[in-house]
This record gives sequence, structure tokens and C-alpha cells, in this order.
Amino acid sequence: MQKIAVIVAGGTGQRMGATIPKQFLLLNGKPLLHHTLQRFLETWTDLEIILVLPEEHIKAGNEIIMDLQATERVKITRGGDSRFQSVKNGLLLVKEPAVVFVHDGVRCLVSHDLIKRCYQQTLNKGSAIPAVAATDSIRIVNGQQHQVIDRNQVRIIQTPQTFLSELLLPAFDRPFEEKFTDEATVVEASGKEVYLIEGEFTNIKITRPADLIIAEQVIASQGIL
Repeated sequence: MQKIAVIVAGGTGQRMGATIPKQFLLLNGKPLLHHTLQRFLETWTDLEIILVLPEEHIKAGNEIIMDLQATERVKITRGGDSRFQSVKNGLLLVKEPAVVFVHDGVRCLVSHDLIKRCYQQTLNKGSAIPAVAATDSIRIVNGQQHQVIDRNQVRIIQTPQTFLSELLLPAFDRPFEEKFTDEATVVEASGKEVYLIEGEFTNIKITRPADLIIAEQVIASQGIL
């Protein structure tokens, strides 16, 4: 079955305090987005990528694709005003039955193993949503009140959220709702069950300056130059 990764890279870099979008910040001399695309391209030679970018950054995206020598495997499309709309725009380019990975452009440390496990579970169950256990104490805040909950029942959701296209594409054929925080919530709203899979604690989303320091350490520990 066809393998397609929809890489969503529409961040602005506000929390990074950066003057450029965070997906273009450098990690080991290459933009974060370069590392993300490379992880997927290296996993399978027959995987194709749909890269979703703000229109004003499409040129920079094309430069990264050329640097990766992947112009035949990566298509770029324009993002929307929300993550939901950006993913929806990317899915418009999925024309054949496929396993579709939807991944954050700044989760640049995703492993080949996790991508492959998501693919295999999706073939078996229809979906694979990476998740890791919470390691801190968790409290739910409601106004001035708050209460502790059992962290053993809490999972932190990651990407690539992976689905059979026959489930994902129809689910996105609807207007946006505030409850749609990720692709899994959209698919659930269509009446379909989604299935978790064990994620990776190193599969972090680069959001704040400290995350870049962590990413540098992970890259170094993996022996990637």
C-alpha cells in the first residue's frame, strides 16, 4: 500500500523567541524541517511526502527539498489558518489508497522504528497514535479548584498520527470544531475508534529554546553529525 507522510510545518516561532519560524531554526547546521523530512525519506524509498507550509515560506521549503535531493518525492502545498485546515489541504493531494502519516514538522527526532511500527499497526488496526506515559504528577484545574488525577491513566500524545486513508480522508470532510486538537479527535468525531501505540520520549516537539538543547544532545547520542 502507498505510504504518504503529510508534514505540517506552519509554526511561527513565538514561544522560541525567534525571528524566523521554528521549523527553519538550525540543528547541527541544518533546519529542523530538514531533519524531519530526512527521517521519513530514509525510512522507505517508496514513501512520498506532502509538505504543508505557509505560502511565504514555500521558497525556503523548496531549498530544503533540493538540498535533500528529494524533489521527486516531496510535494509542497499551502497551509491554512489552523492546523486542521493545513492538514485538510495536505490530504487533498492524497489520491490513492494509502497509509497516511500526519507529523509535526518540528518533531525532528522521530525514529525510523516508530514510523515503521505506526505503519504496521495501521495495516492491522486502521490507525496508530503514538503516546507516552506521563512521568510528572498531574492536576486538573477548574477555575480556582484543582485536583490530582492518577498519572498512570494519562498519556501524552505525539505524532506521526497514522491512519488508513479510507478512515482519515472522510473524517476531514467536515468543518472545524474547537474540540479537534489533533487528527485522532477528528477521526473519533466521525465515529471511528483510534488505537494508541507506544511512542518515544525522545520524539519531542521543538517548541522552546530548551528543546533545541535537548535535541542537540539526542542527535549527539545517536552519532548523527
